[in-house]
Amino acid sequence: MSSTAHRSSARGVALAPEDCSLLASTLSVVSIAARPKRLPAPPRRRLLLRRGSMPRASLHVWCSTKRVVSGVQPTGMVHLGNYLGAIKNWVALQDLYETFFFIVDLHAITLPYDAPELSKATRSTAAIYLACGIDSSKASIFVQSHVRAHVELMWLLSSSTPIGWLNRMIQFKEKSRKASDLVPVGEDQTQHLELTREIAERVNNLYGGRKWKKLGGKGGSLFKVPEALIPPAGARVMSLTDGLSKMSKSAPSDQSRINLLDPKDVIVNKIKRCKTDSFPGLEFDNPERPECRNLLSIYQIITGKSKEEVVSECQDMNWGTFKTTLTDALIEHLQPIQARYEEIVSDPGYLDNVLLEGAGKASEIADITLNNVYQAMGFLRR
Repeated sequence: MSSTAHRSSARGVALAPEDCSLLASTLSVVSIAARPKRLPAPPRRRLLLRRGSMPRASLHVWCSTKRVVSGVQPTGMVHLGNYLGAIKNWVALQDLYETFFFIVDLHAITLPYDAPELSKATRSTAAIYLACGIDSSKASIFVQSHVRAHVELMWLLSSSTPIGWLNRMIQFKEKSRKASDLVPVGEDQTQHLELTREIAERVNNLYGGRKWKKLGGKGGSLFKVPEALIPPAGARVMSLTDGLSKMSKSAPSDQSRINLLDPKDVIVNKIKRCKTDSFPGLEFDNPERPECRNLLSIYQIITGKSKEEVVSECQDMNWGTFKTTLTDALIEHLQPIQARYEEIVSDPGYLDNVLLEGAGKASEIADITLNNVYQAMGFLRR
């Protein structure tokens, strides 16, 4: 079936891959109880899904068994917004949970793409995960397409999903109308998680419990219902050319973002040319100064300083002085990441082994989930 075709039925429809590939990946990996692990207690369960709190193509979920799953598409360059809003938080999460971080390559092909570049971008994204501090001895890093259970489970889930649920999805409606692929960032990811929860609950009700037990299964729920994990230090990094728009891979101008692999001279030029205002001094909380708030916030997070410390240091600076200060801080912070990245990509065997091991761990879990679903849905055993 093509990525644009949708089959309707009395029970549901076949979802387009962009609506179900992440959902299948999420449910397949969170649905088996995590192995016991001596870890600090996780934060209390949080049911609130904050609009705009999750970066595009980065879906964070957690379950009561202390397992976290998250991923980023290998489209475009990984930029400062991806790093500060997601990847930097993963480094802390890997010490608190059983973590699975994957490169969402199946999700990336639902829009026109350059086939030769997909493999290259996938490897680059994995190397960036490692360069940013993801430790393969603590977290599993894998490529979505390397865990075949994701594709099979996607079909099973899509056949149980009503068309009405899809019509609520921003991306589904936009792509069904062949409109622009630019959708409100954050809001669509909140909807993806809500849809994931609804599908998990629906399949549990349709096929789980006593129905599954009558078919020889263990009964109970087929899927754990995932929840959002909203890190307290998450950052919403805005565009360098528009303080009201989120920094995005899909923005047409590369000037709008700092890519993690940008060389020093490019960072200097982008900060020098970024949009500012004509107000005197610098301040966080003036709603008429979104660019000022954004640049101060980036400086605060990059340096690890408190808001009060940044205000004390920068409130009387002019833009020229502050831009130099911010540029120096960015270069100092990103240089070790870039150096580590070059080390990793220079050793292809190391990266291949990391991805192979990560896919193996994820497949071990996902295959059990998939086999349980096949059994509960009445399929003949292979």
